[in-house]
Amino acid sequence: MKRVLLAMLVMAGPAWAGPCDALGGHEMIRAELLFGRTHVSNAAWADYLRQSVTPRFPDGLTVLDGRGQWRNPAGGEISREASSVLIILAPAADDLKTRLKAVRQDYKTRFRQQSVGLVTSTACADF
Repeated sequence: MKRVLLAMLVMAGPAWAGPCDALGGHEMIRAELLFGRTHVSNAAWADYLRQSVTPRFPDGLTVLDGRGQWRNPAGGEISREASSVLIILAPAADDLKTRLKAVRQDYKTRFRQQSVGLVTSTACADF
């Protein structure tokens, strides 16, 4: 029994090998930003991406169109609106939090929005 268990451990590979090691990718941070777009034209959105997001994340990004809903904490009413999801994959650099915060704040200020959602996770990515 001990030999079978030992053989299984050896075949499984090193204990520190994660999915990125097995798949040949790189561990990165996946940031998904959620933008309400009801009062933001396509032209204004394109300008925002070009002026605010691309300089901070020049290596690339993905934009998905969607429909979202959000409850206003002040009054409790639910708003439904067109939305965009911005997906950014980036190395876990010291300035990543600062760049994401600046992108969110710029959108809120520029378009008078109450919030921009942010969801982060670690991902294995390769390009």
